[in-house]
Amino acid sequence: MSGSSSRGGDGGGGSGGRGKIEIKRIENSTSRQVTFCKRRNGLLKKAYELSVLCDAEIALIVFSSRGRLYEYANNSVKGTIDRYKKATSDVPIPPTVAELNTQFYQQESSKLRRQIKEIQNSNRHILGESISSLNFKELKNLEGRLEKAMARVRSKKNEMLFAEIEYMQKREIELQNDNMYLRAKIAENERAQERQQQNPEMMPGAMYEETSMTTQTYDRNFLPVNLLEPSHHQYSQADPTALQLV
Repeated sequence: MSGSSSRGGDGGGGSGGRGKIEIKRIENSTSRQVTFCKRRNGLLKKAYELSVLCDAEIALIVFSSRGRLYEYANNSVKGTIDRYKKATSDVPIPPTVAELNTQFYQQESSKLRRQIKEIQNSNRHILGESISSLNFKELKNLEGRLEKAMARVRSKKNEMLFAEIEYMQKREIELQNDNMYLRAKIAENERAQERQQQNPEMMPGAMYEETSMTTQTYDRNFLPVNLLEPSHHQYSQADPTALQLV
């Protein structure tokens, strides 16, 4: 088979520039390898350009003389081969389970991408970004969504505030009960000291036991009111911080 045009240095014996070579097997192994690399790259490039420019589905498979595989496919080689088999077969081949799964996952992936894009656009609109393209109805809907969101935020904030107030009120009652309990113990200790002063022969141990038994009868959360009445106490002149029974 004879000739077609090729670039010089293609391995066929051209003498610089453009020249014609005979289309036959190149005997020199080095020149053959160089020609293979050049034409393989050109073939892959043309396949890519054809797939992009014409939106064509292309699958290209090349095996070198040494058995190395080179391929290009804008979809997948296997998918294009399966499509070729279906196109050339008289009886339509039902899709396999793997093909059905692939189709399902592709549809789900496209759906998720659309949802993600819608959510991203919605978030930008809520922040006041990219709203120049919205019409009046869309802006009205956005305003309503923002008002509902603000109402939910205020409701949650008030709920947290009420819970905090309730907790602080309970804490206040607990502190008041603790204060009443401590004041009762102080008053009992002062009465015990007064009895000891009136009766110096009383043993300190007996006085301590009597004081302990008396204070144990008081419930910390339910103290008699008459123990806390101001008329029952006065400040001592010797120690202004000490309480003393009248």
